[in-house]
Amino acid sequence: MRQFLMLCAGLMLALANVVQAADTSAGEKAYASCVACHGASGEGSVALGGPALAGQHEAYLVRQLTNFRAGLRGADASDVRGMQMRGMAAALADDTAVGDVAAYLAGLPQQVQSTETADADMRNGENQYNGACGACHGGQAQGNVGLSSPRLAGLDAGYLKLQYQNFAAGIRGAHPDDRLGQQMKMMATMLSSEKDLDDVVAFIVSQ
Repeated sequence: MRQFLMLCAGLMLALANVVQAADTSAGEKAYASCVACHGASGEGSVALGGPALAGQHEAYLVRQLTNFRAGLRGADASDVRGMQMRGMAAALADDTAVGDVAAYLAGLPQQVQSTETADADMRNGENQYNGACGACHGGQAQGNVGLSSPRLAGLDAGYLKLQYQNFAAGIRGAHPDDRLGQQMKMMATMLSSEKDLDDVVAFIVSQ
């Protein structure tokens, strides 16, 4: 009898997982309103400041969309792009819609935004990156799902630099409920100069 009950419980759990599975077709439809800034294939737009989203970790995408919707991100008046994104995220009906969009984007082939980094000191960038960023974001900036760290490789230089500066200035990661953002806010004090930041960004872009 006990084995039968355990089997039923297992089947119910499996059924629940199926029911709760993200609907990537619905996610694709919902993403249609995001194409103007983030590209038809999630490749992003350097000109519009829209980061590449294709192939990003699903959990990270869910968290950021949820943070935008809840006002944990994009609430600072200095974060113009964040405020714009906050409005766009609010258009998603509920958590299910957020999950659907995130699953759709995570399943797309990774896109790479090319940015000129000819003047960068790549050796310094690699050293600074490994000292300040690599433990969480991976040696090749591939991210780490277990540490809730997003993939940075594939993002354009301007976006990476702006987000680091936003963390350092308290424009991003300041909300008390954004625990992971607060951690990154503290880490954004690790680089001692803008030159080091530029070199680190160049190293990330090269991955």
